Amino acid sequence: MSIVDKPSTEILGAEDVSRAITRIAHEIIERNTDLSSVVIVGMQTGGTWIAERLCEAIERITGGTRVPLGAVDISMYRDDYSLRPIVLSAPTEIPVDLTERRVVLVDDVLFTGRTVRAALEALNDYGRPRAVQLAVMVDRGHRELPIRPDYVGKNIPTHPTDEVAVGSNGVFVSSESEAV
Repeated sequence: MSIVDKPSTEILGAEDVSRAITRIAHEIIERNTDLSSVVIVGMQTGGTWIAERLCEAIERITGGTRVPLGAVDISMYRDDYSLRPIVLSAPTEIPVDLTERRVVLVDDVLFTGRTVRAALEALNDYGRPRAVQLAVMVDRGHRELPIRPDYVGKNIPTHPTDEVAVGSNGVFVSSESEAV
């Protein structure tokens, strides 16, 4: 059963998502005073649109500073490929060498931490970053690995079987227990 088949609860509306992106952009600027070393990389596919919006917000807030934007596909770096088929989502596009850069890795939902682990491994193919910071729209808990986000749109306590959908139109949670 997919999330569209289940009743879902809106946690954040479109305006809330936009406000969270603007807040995270301000936090990135405050933490990284020299934006010339920052690269924002969205995880395919859920984090790419958020990464784009973060770059736009940073440019708007700073009055024109453009931060390089990239995207990373972690399909070949997953540790569960023996459990499920590898599906290439979209190509990796990293516009600059990441060596000595501060990379802000962006995803829509942080759950177990396994996709972030895979993304960290994938980033190393494009240089050795000075630091990697993690930005997520939703942190739902249930970590299996010791990974903690630096920037969070919203912490949402969920049940492990819940599904969380994030889009520019809002954040929605569907529960198995609510399904008919």
